[in-house]
Amino acid sequence: MSYTVDAVIKAMELLFLVAEDPGLGVTEIARRSGNTKARAFRLLGTLEESGLVRRQDPFATYELGHRVLFLGAAAQEQISLVRIAKPLLEELGQQCSESVLVRIRDGLETVCVAWRDASHAIRIHNQFGDRRPLYSGASGKLLLAYAPDEIQDVVLKGKREQFTPNTITKRGPLEKELEKIRKDGYSISSGEKLADTVAVAAPILDAQGTVIASLSMTAPSSRVSKSDLSKYVKLVTASARKFSAKLGYIEKS
Repeated sequence: MSYTVDAVIKAMELLFLVAEDPGLGVTEIARRSGNTKARAFRLLGTLEESGLVRRQDPFATYELGHRVLFLGAAAQEQISLVRIAKPLLEELGQQCSESVLVRIRDGLETVCVAWRDASHAIRIHNQFGDRRPLYSGASGKLLLAYAPDEIQDVVLKGKREQFTPNTITKRGPLEKELEKIRKDGYSISSGEKLADTVAVAAPILDAQGTVIASLSMTAPSSRVSKSDLSKYVKLVTASARKFSAKLGYIEKS
């Protein structure tokens, strides 16, 4: 069963048509897209209101709008992340012998965009698109710690679900944890989202020094000793610095 909306598909077709051949008028756009002139006008008006296209006077021709720039920048950033992540995740995964992954922040959640599962029979499995709230787990807390003030404010004032006994749900302890993460430059969690798991996360920075993602390893608690944890912190933070350098970040001496 297909759950598609015809108007959305038609609008996207018009958007790509404008992108491929800017400067067309509504009559030509309607002809090329197979729409009536009235329907093409309505669809273009909706796209214009959304900031995705704009009408240029005096000839009423159409070109891409300013909001498309944000889509392009976000797509380029995420595609670069995934491309760069693959060899680095392979290297880090072999060093750790555990599952490793990259998460980005999407609103009040984190999303897995790249991963490498460990080869152990018992391992923490990850998958593309997996979502988790910002306040739980090593990656979530790290991305929350470096999120804009308004995002932190929403999370700190909001209700937090108790996934396990170790989930930090009270505001005071969570604020202290975020301060510690910013001070240390990495995040550790122990069974906060899933029981009996340990995770370490470090920030990935872009060329401007903005934290855009987290790099982390995760493993069953039974396989991680205190000495192992210290080793993982060094490996993950070193790999995150290498990742950031490939995105153009220059570390200050």
